[in-house]
Amino acid sequence: MKTDNTRVFKMSFASVYPYYIAKAEKKGRTKAEVDEIIFWLTGYNEKDLRKLLDNETDFENFFTKAPKINRNASKITGVICGYRVEEIDDKLMQQIRYLDKMVDELAKGKAMEKILRK
Repeated sequence: MKTDNTRVFKMSFASVYPYYIAKAEKKGRTKAEVDEIIFWLTGYNEKDLRKLLDNETDFENFFTKAPKINRNASKITGVICGYRVEEIDDKLMQQIRYLDKMVDELAKGKAMEKILRK
Protein backbone atom coordinates (compact mmCIF):
# COMPACT_ATOMS: atom_id res chain seq x y z
CA MET A 1 0.00 0.00 0.00
CA LYS A 2 1.49 3.30 -1.09
CA THR A 3 0.45 6.43 0.76
CA ASP A 4 1.77 9.95 0.81
CA ASN A 5 3.92 10.10 3.93
CA THR A 6 5.35 13.58 3.30
CA ARG A 7 3.34 15.13 6.13
CA VAL A 8 4.73 12.63 8.65
CA PHE A 9 8.29 12.96 7.33
CA LYS A 10 8.20 16.75 7.69
CA MET A 11 6.72 16.63 11.20
CA SER A 12 9.21 17.74 13.80
CA PHE A 13 10.50 14.97 16.03
CA ALA A 14 10.34 17.42 18.95
CA SER A 15 6.57 17.74 18.47
CA VAL A 16 6.07 13.97 18.92
CA TYR A 17 8.77 13.25 21.54
CA PRO A 18 6.65 14.53 24.49
CA TYR A 19 3.89 12.09 23.47
CA TYR A 20 6.34 9.18 23.58
CA ILE A 21 7.36 10.27 27.08
CA ALA A 22 3.76 10.78 28.22
CA LYS A 23 2.70 7.39 26.87
CA ALA A 24 5.52 5.67 28.74
CA GLU A 25 5.10 7.62 31.99
CA LYS A 26 1.34 7.02 32.04
CA LYS A 27 2.20 3.32 32.31
CA GLY A 28 4.89 3.76 34.98
CA ARG A 29 7.87 3.80 32.63
CA THR A 30 10.44 6.59 32.34
CA LYS A 31 11.81 9.23 29.97
CA ALA A 32 15.21 7.55 30.40
CA GLU A 33 13.75 4.32 29.01
CA VAL A 34 12.26 6.15 26.01
CA ASP A 35 15.65 7.79 25.41
CA GLU A 36 17.39 4.41 25.69
CA ILE A 37 15.08 3.06 22.96
CA ILE A 38 15.86 6.06 20.74
CA PHE A 39 19.62 5.66 21.32
CA TRP A 40 19.44 1.91 20.60
CA LEU A 41 17.45 2.37 17.38
CA THR A 42 19.34 5.37 15.95
CA GLY A 43 22.81 5.48 17.47
CA TYR A 44 22.21 9.00 18.78
CA ASN A 45 23.34 9.95 22.28
CA GLU A 46 21.98 12.38 24.90
CA LYS A 47 23.79 15.39 23.42
CA ASP A 48 22.65 14.57 19.86
CA LEU A 49 19.06 14.12 21.01
CA ARG A 50 19.04 17.47 22.83
CA LYS A 51 20.33 19.21 19.68
CA LEU A 52 17.74 17.48 17.46
CA LEU A 53 14.95 18.53 19.82
CA ASP A 54 16.24 22.12 20.08
CA ASN A 55 16.52 22.40 16.28
CA GLU A 56 13.01 20.99 15.71
CA THR A 57 14.52 18.39 13.36
CA ASP A 58 11.92 16.67 11.20
CA PHE A 59 11.45 12.88 11.17
CA GLU A 60 13.06 12.57 7.74
CA ASN A 61 16.32 14.16 8.89
CA PHE A 62 16.07 12.51 12.31
CA PHE A 63 16.34 9.09 10.67
CA THR A 64 18.40 9.82 7.53
CA LYS A 65 21.10 11.53 9.63
CA ALA A 66 21.04 8.95 12.42
CA PRO A 67 24.58 7.75 13.22
CA LYS A 68 23.61 4.08 12.84
CA ILE A 69 20.24 2.38 12.62
CA ASN A 70 20.56 -0.71 14.81
CA ARG A 71 21.12 -3.85 12.74
CA ASN A 72 18.60 -5.66 14.95
CA ALA A 73 15.84 -3.19 14.03
CA SER A 74 14.61 -5.72 11.47
CA LYS A 75 13.70 -7.98 14.41
CA ILE A 76 10.96 -5.50 15.35
CA THR A 77 7.71 -7.04 14.16
CA GLY A 78 4.02 -6.69 14.82
CA VAL A 79 1.21 -4.28 14.16
CA ILE A 80 1.28 -0.54 14.82
CA CYS A 81 -1.38 1.87 13.56
CA GLY A 82 -2.97 -0.99 11.64
CA TYR A 83 0.17 -1.88 9.66
CA ARG A 84 2.60 -4.77 10.10
CA VAL A 85 5.93 -2.97 10.60
CA GLU A 86 7.88 -5.69 8.82
CA GLU A 87 5.74 -5.18 5.67
CA ILE A 88 6.08 -1.39 5.35
CA ASP A 89 7.77 -0.73 2.00
CA ASP A 90 8.99 2.81 2.64
CA LYS A 91 12.22 2.49 4.65
CA LEU A 92 11.81 5.84 6.42
CA MET A 93 8.20 5.17 7.37
CA GLN A 94 9.24 1.73 8.60
CA GLN A 95 11.89 3.31 10.87
CA ILE A 96 9.34 5.76 12.27
CA ARG A 97 6.97 2.85 12.96
CA TYR A 98 9.80 0.85 14.57
CA LEU A 99 10.14 3.66 17.09
CA ASP A 100 6.36 3.83 17.60
CA LYS A 101 6.25 0.06 18.12
CA MET A 102 9.09 0.08 20.66
CA VAL A 103 7.50 2.90 22.69
CA ASP A 104 4.23 0.98 22.51
CA GLU A 105 5.93 -2.15 23.86
CA LEU A 106 7.47 -0.08 26.67
CA ALA A 107 4.04 1.28 27.60
CA LYS A 108 2.63 -2.25 27.56
CA GLY A 109 5.13 -3.27 30.23
CA LYS A 110 7.47 -5.35 28.11
CA ALA A 111 10.94 -5.91 29.56
CA MET A 112 13.62 -3.54 28.21
CA GLU A 113 15.73 -6.54 27.20
CA LYS A 114 12.94 -7.76 24.92
CA ILE A 115 12.19 -4.29 23.53
CA LEU A 116 15.86 -3.86 22.61
CA ARG A 117 15.80 -7.29 20.93
CA LYS A 118 18.64 -8.71 23.05
